[in-house]
Amino acid sequence: MASSPGSRSALTAVAAPLSDAPRRRSQVNLSDQAYEQIESLLVSCELKPGRFLATHELQTLVGLGRTPVHQAVSRLAADTLVIVSPRHGIQIAPVDLTRERVLLQLRRDMERFVIRLATERSGASQRNQMLHLRRQLMEHGADMTIAQFNQVDRRIDQLFLAAANEPFVESTLRPLHTIFRRIGWIYHMQTPQHTNLQSTVDGHIAVIDAVANGHVDAAIAASDGLMDFVESMFSVLEREVAPALLDCSLDAMDDTFAPIASA
Repeated sequence: MASSPGSRSALTAVAAPLSDAPRRRSQVNLSDQAYEQIESLLVSCELKPGRFLATHELQTLVGLGRTPVHQAVSRLAADTLVIVSPRHGIQIAPVDLTRERVLLQLRRDMERFVIRLATERSGASQRNQMLHLRRQLMEHGADMTIAQFNQVDRRIDQLFLAAANEPFVESTLRPLHTIFRRIGWIYHMQTPQHTNLQSTVDGHIAVIDAVANGHVDAAIAASDGLMDFVESMFSVLEREVAPALLDCSLDAMDDTFAPIASA
């Protein structure tokens, strides 16, 4: 039986959102991809702390279009990883050691919460993945570059958050992980006597061991030990790293106040 014009329009209205769904999913995936790429550039200081740049420069750097980059920048701004100014464009958040010492206290408490839940709730598949990452660190940790270690570290963080199965904390803890990954990169790359990754590798192995084996108290103690190691980085950074490496906009101030050569 032939359908009436009214029924055809109704079917069109129902079908339209379905046909748009792949495009929307693709856009979301591109937004996530843009976020992850910019985050990686931020952690490795390829996007220098304090640097100003425009959206089109970020598009060129990550090879993606305006919409996913704009969406990623909005998320990064909400995470306090970039600062968006109508007059000056996008600024990569400088490293503020005073603020980040305070944030480490927040991270310590949140890590305890997540580690406890991950230890109590992780399933067999998740524990197997943890032990696989532990083997990677045991076998290759001493020879890893900081970039390679950060890839494993990101996977560990994602796995613990998934095992904890409490989405409420993820939106707060994820940017904290990025902030302190950047701190770790500067510590290991800009202070020559601290380039060895063994201490941080050992700390991560201790946490994985305890979580994967269901030892809650040991897991929390290992997490605290890892946070103590991160805290120890601050005095080294304050003493040994030039302020302009923490905020490259200070270079312009140095030029402004440089003495004028006499004629």
